[in-house]
Amino acid sequence: MKHTAAYRIAGWDVGGAHLKLALLNAAGDIVSVGQAACPLWKGIDYLHRAIAELTANLDLSACRHALTMTGELVDCFTSREQGVAAIIDAMCRHYGADRIDVFAGLRGFLAAGRVAAADCMDIASANWLASVMLAAQHIPDALFVDIGSTTTDLLLIEQSQPRVAGYTDYQRLVSGELVYTGVVRTPVMAIAQQAEFNGRNMGLMAELFATTADVYRLTGDLNDAHDQADTADGAEKTALASARRLSRLTGYEFDAADWPLWLAFAAHLKQCQQQQLVEACRRRLQAAARPQCCIMLGAGVGRFLVKQIAAELGLIYRDFADLLPTAGGGGQIDAGDCAPAAAVAYLPAGLVKAGGWYKI
Repeated sequence: MKHTAAYRIAGWDVGGAHLKLALLNAAGDIVSVGQAACPLWKGIDYLHRAIAELTANLDLSACRHALTMTGELVDCFTSREQGVAAIIDAMCRHYGADRIDVFAGLRGFLAAGRVAAADCMDIASANWLASVMLAAQHIPDALFVDIGSTTTDLLLIEQSQPRVAGYTDYQRLVSGELVYTGVVRTPVMAIAQQAEFNGRNMGLMAELFATTADVYRLTGDLNDAHDQADTADGAEKTALASARRLSRLTGYEFDAADWPLWLAFAAHLKQCQQQQLVEACRRRLQAAARPQCCIMLGAGVGRFLVKQIAAELGLIYRDFADLLPTAGGGGQIDAGDCAPAAAVAYLPAGLVKAGGWYKI
């Protein structure tokens, strides 16, 4: 039976690996947040399946829909333009073009039925901008860090305004505001080519034997609800299977009796990734006019790392989920896990009503 709550806005973030949904009621409270695996590189049918999964018990017939995305980048599309058009078309098939507003960055929201090819680069991979725009309404000075399954966004907020150096993926990789590392899907070989193992420093095999999800299953940091991607070998997601996958990187024959060795290896790999992000945060803070005023605002399924990085840098930590009103009991997925979806749900009412968009 479908829930028939009076949802006002559904915020959607269509990623290349996950689909995220945040629902607001008429009072502006978050009433439901969800995430579903969506390996979009395999084809657009996976988006339709993920929509069906997330909405199986929801009646969204009366609400408006706000859409942002990064999934246009996946390799089943030959261009971002094709990807943006395909994702919008898929959403329109479910909810109708007249009820969907598409986030186009600094241009605000565009009616889905009026999106043209010239609009696609403004729409493509702009979900991070929605998140930092909403965060800036609540926090005057911060380093906003969203660590997801695959990527990390590092964005300054100063005097209640986002301070953005780059807008496209290329510009953001150059500026250091986008770091391609996450806590679920990133191959371990991308975070460490050398590592301490069994008392020695050694090279690791550059093969897709294990991902960061294997690391964080062993360290105990990864929430099961966030662990939705396939494993590197297609095998189970147990701690034992994760240790076996990590062992392949070392060439050392796996034996469960060596359990302390595998735990220590996972802890070391966590430290490798965390230190990469610490240095990335330091570089962004150096660009701040008043770094001493910044707190660290954490979002994403990997924000357990943000909290630890804040402690290392001596910064106050705040959680994105705590900025937004929530009605009812919290589930395993919250607004902090799905910050862009929550942000696009809030921004149409908040920014348009306020009379315009941020000057960035």
